[in-house]
Amino acid sequence: MRRIRLTVAYDGTDYCGWQVQPNGITVEEVLNKAVSKLTGEDIHVIGASRTDSGVHALGNVAVFDTRSSIPPERMAYALNQRLPEDIVIVKSEEVPAEWHPRYRDDITKTYEYHIYNARVPDPLKRRTCAFVSFPMDIEKMRAGAAYLVGEHDFVSFCNVRTNVEDTVRTVNRIAIWQDGAEIVMEIEGNGFLYNMVRIIAGTLIRVGRGFYEPEKVKEILETKKRTEAGITAPPQGLVLKEIRYGE
Repeated sequence: MRRIRLTVAYDGTDYCGWQVQPNGITVEEVLNKAVSKLTGEDIHVIGASRTDSGVHALGNVAVFDTRSSIPPERMAYALNQRLPEDIVIVKSEEVPAEWHPRYRDDITKTYEYHIYNARVPDPLKRRTCAFVSFPMDIEKMRAGAAYLVGEHDFVSFCNVRTNVEDTVRTVNRIAIWQDGAEIVMEIEGNGFLYNMVRIIAGTLIRVGRGFYEPEKVKEILETKKRTEAGITAPPQGLVLKEIRYGE
């Protein structure tokens, strides 16, 4: 038995998120079927990040166990012949049998949130950007984001249905830049709570529009109340860019 690690990219628009569920098709479900058909086994992949409905990825990670004799590095090519065009295996490789993509202390995740900031929407950006028609102040957004860097209790920035005991996370850095009409927020950390990146994005959008002063972000952290933060920004702007491991 061998354990194979996949690096997976996908356009999440037409999927009900990563995790298998009864009410719609998911990325995990499609992967399970493709890998099972390829190996002739009943395969259930284990994913590193359970992205929400409509959220995209360039570097999600999943593993599965197989007795197949297909060379590990060739599995990416073989699977891409069986997957729809909106799911791509970027890389496949063998890892130790005990290697797990989630239960580790050496994970670093990087997300990007994309905002199309113009007077009218761009129909070509509708699947990959949130649309904001009002002017945004990038410098104020950066000043507000600075309060989130470091180890904090992010309970104000997670969905009220988050089912975890510990809401303390470490954000290593947040970078915000503009490329034409597109504003990109990149956030890197050791882990993220349910909807955390989208709520941070929604809060910083309010800072950029002038509804909040940058110092308000610090106050939101300290209140530990979800109701103080901004809205949960739309899912189509979010991309899981990369997951790195200490090895």
